[in-house]
Amino acid sequence: MALNLRQKQTNCIIRMLNLNQSPNSNGTGNEEVYKVLIFDKFCRDILSPLIHIKDLRKHGVTLYFIIDKERQTIPDVPAVYFVQPTQSNIQRIVLDASRSLYESFHLNFSSSLPRPLLEDLASGTLKTDSIQRISKVFDQYLEFVTLEDNLFSLAQPSCYVQLNDPSAGDREIEEIIEKVASGLFCVLATLAVVPIIRCPRGGPAEMVASALDLRLRDHLISKNNLFSEGGNLGSSFQRPVLCIFDRNFELSVGIEHDFKYRPLVHDLLGLKLNAVSVKGEKGGSRSYELDGSDPFWVANGNLEFPEVAVEIETQLGKYKKDVDDVNRRTGGHEGAEFDGTDLIGNTKHLMNAVNSLPELTERKQVIDKHTNIATVLLGEIKERSLDSYAKKENDMLTKGGIDRNELLSVLRGKGTKIDKLRFAIIYLLSSEVTPQSEVEAVEAALREAEVDTCAFQYVKKIKSLNVSLASANSASKSNIVDWAEKLYGHSINAVTAGVKNLLSSDRQLALTRTVEALMDGRPGPETETYLFFDPRSPKSNSNAGSNHMKGPFKEAIVFMIGGGNYVEYGGLQEFAVRQQPAKHIIYGTTEVLTGIEFVDQLSILGQKMGLGSTVAPPSN
Repeated sequence: MALNLRQKQTNCIIRMLNLNQSPNSNGTGNEEVYKVLIFDKFCRDILSPLIHIKDLRKHGVTLYFIIDKERQTIPDVPAVYFVQPTQSNIQRIVLDASRSLYESFHLNFSSSLPRPLLEDLASGTLKTDSIQRISKVFDQYLEFVTLEDNLFSLAQPSCYVQLNDPSAGDREIEEIIEKVASGLFCVLATLAVVPIIRCPRGGPAEMVASALDLRLRDHLISKNNLFSEGGNLGSSFQRPVLCIFDRNFELSVGIEHDFKYRPLVHDLLGLKLNAVSVKGEKGGSRSYELDGSDPFWVANGNLEFPEVAVEIETQLGKYKKDVDDVNRRTGGHEGAEFDGTDLIGNTKHLMNAVNSLPELTERKQVIDKHTNIATVLLGEIKERSLDSYAKKENDMLTKGGIDRNELLSVLRGKGTKIDKLRFAIIYLLSSEVTPQSEVEAVEAALREAEVDTCAFQYVKKIKSLNVSLASANSASKSNIVDWAEKLYGHSINAVTAGVKNLLSSDRQLALTRTVEALMDGRPGPETETYLFFDPRSPKSNSNAGSNHMKGPFKEAIVFMIGGGNYVEYGGLQEFAVRQQPAKHIIYGTTEVLTGIEFVDQLSILGQKMGLGSTVAPPSN
């Protein structure tokens, strides 16, 4: 596919490591230049999922350091800096140059270096008589973290809190919107595409879409723009559609328990930058990488957990059969572990066995890895009855409610305090009308379990405002009500995800269904009010949009402001591969959040609004 974000970002990084020269056919520099790599913590996270230490060595990087750590002088060696364009980083670069730590400085900034900082760099190196050490300065437009071929994060924490904070002023909101638009611009620059932009009317999605549209227009005017190679003026099939949403579009997905493998690993084990740490039997912990190099993870990440357990058994059975087959052909003992020691027989079979040893060893390592991960997951599932939580939440969101006795029995049963809080919030979101007596019983059960109810009260407040204002709207009860604008003076959409049963009976996420409608370009109630931006068209026509620019599209970039998750990512990928011909969808977000992390942000907002109760420590 044309839009392979991971590959394109990796290519940019390899070029940067080769002093911004194109690598040769081997993927290495044209000449062997040993160098030092300096990065800040943010850029280290960009590199981490894309390039391993052995790959750094392949590109001549012999040492690497964090920029704010004290470093020794290494003369006669060039240094590649990869950092964010911040005041503190510029000051450190000037200090390093003044101390002549390295022979030459190749400076690479993760996004565009603002002119004031460029001037600080120039004046600082001039004052210290070290400007000659600065070889090149590059804006790399790489300020995002690519986790998989079709998954990226801007790594901008707490966006949901910042955008929904009732005390936030216009200036603060604008800064956040600009930061998100800047991150998205970096993604589009790396892909070298100018998309058609679609978004709901009002709220952060429209604000980001407008800011991004303006930024793209300004950039396209310049002669040496970053999009000269891609995003031509052809039909919509040559350009992707960028669909921008904000987390309030479908709140429940960020909170619910999910029973698929990838979301479970993320939620329970804290998958971060494609790595997870699992406790071993002897008390120690072991770190595993879960990325595109792991065939089992790629093939089974979207399966329900029980199916994954069956698949592990199947893979183990195939491995044992292949080991027995090799041992039998080489005269070994059937059932023996394949360790390469029991190899006799004719030369041909011996050579085949030797050649198959690395592949068999690698397969066994993958099986062992996922057996260990699945064992830990199973322990958590049993201890907390997470299968029951996932099923009952799914039923609530599909059917629009739950029996009162069943509801209270879950809240008084197994599970952590956060499990119960998440379940209670899903109950609130699952139906348009929740009886007051039921809500009071839920609140009592949460207090009984000593659960902090700030997040619950915050969602309850959003829902009551949403329903009361919607009932006053004669146009349509299903309209998104812009309550925050009335209350706090800035525009944020508040949507109850379960209202009017946004989820269809087969539990297709509302996001997936909306993206499908936008990609097909078909008119419908879900997308008829969506705004249209084409940064390549004259400004006066930007909201009209010619019919062929409204779809159909075979490629899409879907972006969620305020926190995304592996549930939405998996849903979009499943939809994409089911299509004939297959569509291609990249999913991105301001940050990838677990249910616990998102509920924490809801709790902060509840506290800011003076809602709920923070549980006090028990008295002696």
